[in-house]
Amino acid sequence: MEMALSDLKLDQPAKVKKIITTDSVLTKKLISMGILKGEEVVVTKKSVLGDPIEITIRGYNLSLRKDEASKIVVED
Repeated sequence: MEMALSDLKLDQPAKVKKIITTDSVLTKKLISMGILKGEEVVVTKKSVLGDPIEITIRGYNLSLRKDEASKIVVED
């Protein structure tokens, strides 16, 4: 099932399927952080209001804005 990374529950593993944005700067930023198709990602923390979101990908922790995470499509 596909969903946005921002919609994953805590500790729910998923694989990155695609990045959906027309903002090439954001796409390059996400790719440079290791968010690539097929990579496994786990949401490890969410702030009280859901922004930012901390994820683990490729063995390291990464903090993303909720808006950024909503542009990353994952599948479980």
